[in-house]
Amino acid sequence: MSLFVMSPEVAKAKEADTPIVALESTIITHGMPYPQNVEVARKVEATVREHGATPATIAVVDGVLHIGLDDAQLEALATAKDVMKVSRADMPVCIATGRTGATTVAATMIGAHMAGIKVFATGGIGGVHKGAELSFDVSADLTELAATPVSVVAAGAKAILDIPKTLEVLETQGVPVIAYGQDSFPAFWSQHSDLAAPLRLDTAKEIAASHAMRGQMGLPGGQLIANPIPAEAEIAAEVLAPIIAQATEEADAQGVSGKGVTPFLLARIFELTDGRSLEANIALVLNNARLASEIAVELCSLEG
Repeated sequence: MSLFVMSPEVAKAKEADTPIVALESTIITHGMPYPQNVEVARKVEATVREHGATPATIAVVDGVLHIGLDDAQLEALATAKDVMKVSRADMPVCIATGRTGATTVAATMIGAHMAGIKVFATGGIGGVHKGAELSFDVSADLTELAATPVSVVAAGAKAILDIPKTLEVLETQGVPVIAYGQDSFPAFWSQHSDLAAPLRLDTAKEIAASHAMRGQMGLPGGQLIANPIPAEAEIAAEVLAPIIAQATEEADAQGVSGKGVTPFLLARIFELTDGRSLEANIALVLNNARLASEIAVELCSLEG
């Protein structure tokens, strides 16, 4: 019995050995309201196709792990209620109990690797939350990057996090953090931060070669490709800083914790920026889908 089901489109791409890009599903269920969530999901998939790859949106539907969703399934997921937000710990429970679950970065990496997909586009990874020295709130995305050989294209870590500590954990875990085309680590909604990127590569071909070399050397884990948001869509870091601080204070005051922190902060920042943060989020996700597709094409060429 197979542990997952591929959509016809993804199965065809696998059989033909053509490029595939994995996509997460929490952006659909937990990131945006309906119908904007399904509209953005369709745009991301279209961007992947336009750049020469096949999109594989990953989700658990009624206890079945799907690698790729058709349009009707995307629509159904976008309107579904009581959807679990699954990571490494709860993904098997969600499947075993017949639930529906949207995959985080960690869970999407697991699903992608099971299906032999090597490149994944997302918005931003999870990381070390502010105050983690007391709460120990560190995303499973970081340890997944150290364990699972998938290259993840993101606009850095979500700006609500403690970025310096996030980079320290990634370094300790041996995860290559590669900024695309710039020397500073991108700050999600902003192109630049005051942190130097550990590594820099300027082409999709170089990133694909780096991924392949890790495999040849037998090194575990993947790569984090930090792709800066397009300049025309960014929100300046100095504008965001007080807004993030206010949202974080409100979360603390209301006792928000665990998996509830990120959705609360993102929703509050959306309100405080009059929707600009969501517009920026959409732009960066589409930009990441483009780069991930280019990397997948290069990797396919390299290994073919």
